[in-house]
Amino acid sequence: MYKLEDLEVFQLSVKLSDEVWNMVIKWKPLAQDTIRRQLIRSTDSIAANIAEGYGRFSLKENRQFCMYSRGSIMETKSWLMKGRNRNLITELQCQDLMSQLETIHIKLNAYLKFIQKSEQRLTNKNRKLRD
Repeated sequence: MYKLEDLEVFQLSVKLSDEVWNMVIKWKPLAQDTIRRQLIRSTDSIAANIAEGYGRFSLKENRQFCMYSRGSIMETKSWLMKGRNRNLITELQCQDLMSQLETIHIKLNAYLKFIQKSEQRLTNKNRKLRD
């Protein structure tokens, strides 16, 4: 059994979260009170939901929390676009972070497929035991 820290999608999410934190910590007060808080929450939520799902008892719950992470990826993209449009981050910063989010999204989808296949195997195994 893998540890949470071994999941690449989790590692990338934590790295992104730290990178965003280091970027926004320097923003002026108004931007800190508005976009920064939401951007930090949504970015932190990606890894946090992967971790919470991983720690749940069932594969179904794990899958559900991964879906929450997908929603947080999309929310983070929205906040990054707002940050770029309001000149809080550069176009280059936005592109780099969006690229990282896309990689995380792809890896999260692969992890979700793994969970779904595991659920199917478990369901098939249980059916065979009942028959």
